[in-house]
Amino acid sequence: MSDAPTPEQSEGDPRSVVLLAVLFEGGLIGLAWLLGWAFDRLPLSTFRWNWSDAALGALTTLPMLALFFVLVRWPVGPLARMKKLTDEFIRPLLSPCTVLDLFGISILAGLGEEMLFRGVLQGAMSDWLQSPVQGLIIASVLFGLGHALTWTYAIFATLMGLYLGWIWQWTGNLMTVALAHALYDFIALLILVRLMPTSQRLNN
Repeated sequence: MSDAPTPEQSEGDPRSVVLLAVLFEGGLIGLAWLLGWAFDRLPLSTFRWNWSDAALGALTTLPMLALFFVLVRWPVGPLARMKKLTDEFIRPLLSPCTVLDLFGISILAGLGEEMLFRGVLQGAMSDWLQSPVQGLIIASVLFGLGHALTWTYAIFATLMGLYLGWIWQWTGNLMTVALAHALYDFIALLILVRLMPTSQRLNN
């Protein structure tokens, strides 16, 4: 008889979930550096810490969280499919994780995805096409396709990409959008996985 864990056991193992998330999001950081080297565009070249841009990053999170609460509270039409995906896939996958696990995953996601899609792809496309608007659109569509668990989710992510990409162009600071992205992910995951009652997750 094999001692290998069953799929159900693996799904409930927080170490496996965290390791998978670290490998994936950490892989995006590695990919950002690789593409940045190929495109002559360092992914952290516009990353700088200052308190005013950090505060702006926190404020940037608010419109994204407003959309998140609309999804959770009023899942009508295409939003219902996103809600179903959240309830049936994302929440069960991450439910074994601790709050610290969710925080670490969110930090890696915010940093890795913003390094890749804004710091490298949007910047490189804007330079190549000599059009910040076209660079913003292309990078945002790629960001949406990278989150295409459903078409609705891909559209939602594309809109998020447009928003974050515009903030990055405006501030010139990757830290602002990386912080906003990480903070949004952490709050959303915390609500879904730890704070929202099970009956509300499944029945709304």
